[in-house]
Amino acid sequence: MTSSTQANQTYQDAVIIGAGFYGAAIAIYLAKQRGLKRILLVEREPGLMKRASYNNQARVHNGYHYPRSFTTAYRSRVNFPKFALGWPEVVRKDFTKLYAIARRNSKVTAKQFERFCRDICADLKPVDPGLRNLFNPRLIEDIFMVEEYAFDSTRLAAWAIRELAQSCVQTRYQTRAISISKSSQAPLQVITETPQGEQTLTTCRYVFNCTYSGLNQFLGDFPGVGTGLKHEITEMALMEMPTSLEGLGVTVMDGPFFSMMPFPARGLHTLSHVRYTPHLHWNDQKGLDPYKKFGLYDRSTRVDRMVRDVGRYIPEILKAQHKESLFEVKTILVKNEGDDGRPIFFEKHAELPGCFSLLGGKIDNIYDVFEKLDTEIFLPQDQ
Repeated sequence: MTSSTQANQTYQDAVIIGAGFYGAAIAIYLAKQRGLKRILLVEREPGLMKRASYNNQARVHNGYHYPRSFTTAYRSRVNFPKFALGWPEVVRKDFTKLYAIARRNSKVTAKQFERFCRDICADLKPVDPGLRNLFNPRLIEDIFMVEEYAFDSTRLAAWAIRELAQSCVQTRYQTRAISISKSSQAPLQVITETPQGEQTLTTCRYVFNCTYSGLNQFLGDFPGVGTGLKHEITEMALMEMPTSLEGLGVTVMDGPFFSMMPFPARGLHTLSHVRYTPHLHWNDQKGLDPYKKFGLYDRSTRVDRMVRDVGRYIPEILKAQHKESLFEVKTILVKNEGDDGRPIFFEKHAELPGCFSLLGGKIDNIYDVFEKLDTEIFLPQDQ
């Protein structure tokens, strides 16, 4: 430990590392629902929800997307109404959402998709001829109207900023946690560092590792997470849609296909393609910082290839204009590569009692996190 670290020591009941939506929501939960008074939220970026919480498809899932993972579909169905009721100011409902099943290379047929939706009690509605005419019938087996929403990540960040202030959660931006260790003064200690090299040691009872792609990038006694992680550098294209597609969200599935969704934060649509959205992938390694790898990546767009392929299914997309692309590191569990499942990852580290690592693949997974945390006992240091 350097002398500058020794000169900057603080105590907190809990330190949350990572100020994306999950980190912010957990900090607010601990303050409002569990009564912790001294909570520190640290983030390496200059503000709240600047990374994966913003650079994503902005979809509130309702289960339809996961015909090969019943558990993920079911949890989405449970959490979908909770999220819509819990954050009504961020949810956008004023668009028509369609799921279309491709005739070739799809891993589910239209009849299988209908049966799956019945099993999870998800409604399907008929699609009128005007909407059907947008699709190439030679490539599309059937089309269904569903209920799915989008969310405005800027409004969600504004909510988090208000709630964190009201909950008296201390926030430190442009601050990177570099180690998690046992402590003689309290159960745990976290060393953080600013870009200027100033280090601070914080002792605490609880640590919540909500760093998404950075889950394993800590020194000290941190053992790493106990399941395999895979990282991808992804491109989400932001498109200005022609009038014919403005009020639509479309997913063509299930396999090497695509989605387009309203992106309320910008008044545009995202366009993603299973084949072209992932640019680069690798398995997680301790010491190989995914964000450093991302920073060195040449972010050349593949939007022309996306549009060209999507245009075979929906010719009107050829009239869309590409405004820019959102590039980000996306992290998934290796064990879910085959079924596209997106469960939460929640690990209590036995080697570091009071230290938790969390990873969620969807925004509505936050309720699964809360259910896990409801079973834990949290006490401030003086109890």
